[in-house]
Amino acid sequence: MSTLDFALTCPVPLGRHSTVQLAHGGGGRLTRELIEGLFIPAFDGAILRERHDSAVVPLGDTRLAFTTDSYVVHPRFFPGGDIGRLAVYGTVNDLAMAGARPLYLSAAFILEEGLCIDELRCIAASMRAAAETCGVELVTGDTKVVDRGKGDGVFVNTSGVGLVHGNVVVHPRRIRPGDAILLSGDVGRHGVAVLSVRKGLEFESPIESDCAPLTPLVVALFNGGVDAHCLRDTTRGGLATALNELALDAGVGIEIEERSIPVSEGVCGACELLGLDPLYVACEGRMVAIVPEPHVDRALDALRGCAAGEQAARIGTVQAGPTGMVVLKTGMGSRRLLDLLSGEQLPRIC
Repeated sequence: MSTLDFALTCPVPLGRHSTVQLAHGGGGRLTRELIEGLFIPAFDGAILRERHDSAVVPLGDTRLAFTTDSYVVHPRFFPGGDIGRLAVYGTVNDLAMAGARPLYLSAAFILEEGLCIDELRCIAASMRAAAETCGVELVTGDTKVVDRGKGDGVFVNTSGVGLVHGNVVVHPRRIRPGDAILLSGDVGRHGVAVLSVRKGLEFESPIESDCAPLTPLVVALFNGGVDAHCLRDTTRGGLATALNELALDAGVGIEIEERSIPVSEGVCGACELLGLDPLYVACEGRMVAIVPEPHVDRALDALRGCAAGEQAARIGTVQAGPTGMVVLKTGMGSRRLLDLLSGEQLPRIC
């Protein structure tokens, strides 16, 4: 066999790319490089450089949170949710992570010629029901149609605005060494639920997405007198990616305990079968709360008092260093580095 018949491939992207890769949208290292190396220099501004889940902008004596997100999940309907519910909850959750009460949403639809109208009607009804659940109103939108074969049925973009609670400041820059890291519930269910439908897999225990609004959890923290230094939902790239982003943005180290992280037996078994790490699998109704040590007990009480936070647990502590690194203390007592994903573990989960 000549060398011309042989092509070396590697699952980990190497070096810089001259074209967009699927992994650029996966929430890992390439996503961060795309944002830092292209978008921030192109649209540079003080608010943009904050790189929070939502931009917080002053408006007279008040502060508004503003965010936007696009949803391209395939399949569009999955156990526990659908693209419409995902679009509303995802945008509402990004506003909540900035300490805001969500108020209004926009919705833009990119539709492919040939999409079944009844399916679109179901998505719209799901979005309306989700908005009513969250107490927000869809007030404006847009529709575009592309040629058959030039889309994937339907893509949804939602933007949202919310009112930041009082003098609350929730931001990675407030994270300090010694802060406790809390997780609101079990991880990995959304990604596994989507993958099971996409690949036609059936597991012994049905796995449903955790797709849910996080606003009640955030309100419970504030009402409980918890000074939440930072909040982050664990979406693309899962828990490990969210913690890496916080460690990098805050210039701190993070250490977490594997035994403290809730993972359902079904998700654990599915990940073992599929060769996935549940710490990197997406959630759509889970968040990390970083709070000062004296507030841990009241924060856990507040979270566990909500239906979506019954499994809330302390999973780790913020360290002074090594900065920008997340370390997992395993069940065997050893330590391993949880790095940002270099490739794409599970595409198209949001």
